[in-house]
Parts: sequence; structure tokens; C-alpha cells
Amino acid sequence: VTPDIIFLDAMMPQMDGFETCKKLKSLHQLQYTPIIFMTGLSDTQSVVKALEAGGVDYITKPINTEEMLVRMRVHLHNARLTIDAQTALDSTGQYLFSTDEFGCLLWSTPQAHALFEQLGIEDNHTKTLQGLLEPLLSNPEVIDHSIFVEYNGQHLEIHYVSRTKEREYLLRVRKVSNINKTDLLKNEFGLTQREADVLLWTGHGKSNPEIGIILSMSPRTVNKHLEMIFRKLEVENRTAAAIKAVKVTET
Repeated sequence: VTPDIIFLDAMMPQMDGFETCKKLKSLHQLQYTPIIFMTGLSDTQSVVKALEAGGVDYITKPINTEEMLVRMRVHLHNARLTIDAQTALDSTGQYLFSTDEFGCLLWSTPQAHALFEQLGIEDNHTKTLQGLLEPLLSNPEVIDHSIFVEYNGQHLEIHYVSRTKEREYLLRVRKVSNINKTDLLKNEFGLTQREADVLLWTGHGKSNPEIGIILSMSPRTVNKHLEMIFRKLEVENRTAAAIKAVKVTET
């Protein structure tokens, strides 16, 4: 049975309410179940301890029944909204997951969870996931930013979708059979798709007019992309940029 809401005392024999709350919140089926502390402890330290343990509210005795029922309805409503949103994400069939700013896994859709299990990256392999995500989360504000990583012989693309909370990031993961050269350049130098396209053809020795014809853009636009590419690659000219591009794509 998965309860809709849990009322918990702080003072209990053997295991107190704070430790009990932590253990309850560690269970996957209870991660969205609101836990309300209902206890005689009224000091600030106990309130803070209860909220840090995972409680959503703290009611001190003697209990005001009307106030307790109102709080219960509010927390039940919020929990149902969260569960509905999570169910909607799970039903999309997408490989989505969320981490904190350090790369610790917070939740994942069933598809992403299955992929992580297949690769041997489970909830307790936090350091592994942190290592894979570090290049991405170090610069999460870049629009349309992805990284390509290899783990246990599998190539993965991890795409930054958005920041869902102040310190929570929504990411998408997928397996790729191979990585094309523009993706390698994007991943290595933090380029946009068009910048990677221009750099790739620069590495092939094409001039600005030739690149413009290939990519259906004006030579002036090609030159603007090159200016940004030089800045990101920390080089001064197209020859130096081409050498760096060839080193990445031909190794």
C-alpha cells in the first residue's frame, strides 16, 4: 500500500521520527508522499531538522484539528499535481532525467532508468554520472548544447533541455551508433551547429564563398561564424582553426 499522506511523530523509541522520515523518503514509491510531523517538540532546531529530513510541514501539539485538515488538503493537492506531472513525463516514452548542479541523479523516466541500468549506471553510481555530466553542467546555459560520451562501449548523446528549478537540470539521453564529425566539433569546442558546419568545411580547405554555397549562406555570414569560432578555439586565423578541426575529426 502506498499512502497518500503520512503523519509522523518526532519522539519515538529506537528510531526517532527524523531518521524514520529519511528512510521513508529513500523509498522510490514514497518520494512524492508528503510527510507531516505532528509532535510536541516546538523548538526551532527540531523544526529545521524535520524539514531537512524530508518533511513538508510541522504541526506542534496541542493539535488544532481544523488547521491540521486544511494543511493536509493543501499538501495532498500539491502532491497530486507533482505525481500527475511525473506520470505525464513517464508516459512520453522519452529518455529524460534530472540532476542537481553537481550531477547527482534526482529522477528519471522509466526509459532513461532502463538505459542507465543497461549501462551499469544505477542510482548508487553517483560519481560515474557526475563524471559523464561534468562537461555539460559546467556550462548548462548554452542553448542547444549536447555532449557525446562513451561508457562501457556505448556512445551516448546527453542533451541539456532546461533548468527546471534553481538547482535542478532536465536532460535527455540517447544511444548513438556513431558520431558524425560536426558533432565531434560541437562537443570538443562548444560550438553551435552552424559554427561546427563552417569549421568542418574550413578544415577541408574550403574558402568562404565555397562554404557559403555548400551551406546556403552568404560569405559574410560565414565570416561572422569564423570570427566566433576563432574566439572559442582561441586561435587567430583559419589555418590554426583548420589544424585544430582536423586533429579532432581525423583521430
